[in-house]
Amino acid sequence: MTNDLATLVRQTEDDDPLMALRATAALRREIERMEAVQVRRARVNGLAWSMIADAIGVTKQAVHKKYGGRGLLSGGM
Repeated sequence: MTNDLATLVRQTEDDDPLMALRATAALRREIERMEAVQVRRARVNGLAWSMIADAIGVTKQAVHKKYGGRGLLSGGM
């Protein structure tokens, strides 16, 4: 996966603006997926929403709203 991410990062600097935009969008989707995985891991390991929120630089409410309704991640704030 690291090679894929590195490739996407390089492609964001492509001279072709459409190629760069596609790579940027793909990179954003992959980062969002990775964040969701890490939030799930944190919750499974018993971390509070407030700790997760602090780690990613958002409010507890924002992280719970984004990830709280996803089955395994749900539970008390």
